[in-house]
Amino acid sequence: MERRFDYPQALKLAKVFNKHKVKYMFIGKSGAIILGYPDTTQDVDIYPAKSRENCKNLVKALLELKFPLSKKDRQEILKGKDFVQIRKGPFDVDLVFAPDGIESFEEAYGRSVKTEGLVVCSLDDIIKSKEKAGRRKDKESLDRLKEFKAWLKDNKKN
Repeated sequence: MERRFDYPQALKLAKVFNKHKVKYMFIGKSGAIILGYPDTTQDVDIYPAKSRENCKNLVKALLELKFPLSKKDRQEILKGKDFVQIRKGPFDVDLVFAPDGIESFEEAYGRSVKTEGLVVCSLDDIIKSKEKAGRRKDKESLDRLKEFKAWLKDNKKN
């Protein structure tokens, strides 16, 4: 039976990002959820490419999505600040321009997975990033993410 994708924020975001030619991947727990990880999250984690043009397109897309970006938000996005949290708007978004444990956007993009029209960091990169971040909440989910990765591997054989 084919899984029906039900993550409306990701679908809406992807549609507008694609319209504005934003190069990005879903990362973090939201990325894992898109891959089928059975959990919830309070925000959408995005790993955008850091080029000036991509950052300009990202600002345009976020504005179209009705995120009321402050002048500071816009400046941080245009500079590709390592981590930008957006807590005002239709839903919470974390822009992670420099995820821990991932050397370059292009290399990670080459390992990414496309599922139901959404580009997601590989599960290996999501796990590596959480391991390197070392935050308590990341450590708490690592074992479950690794179990999910093993489950996916086993179920691909069947």
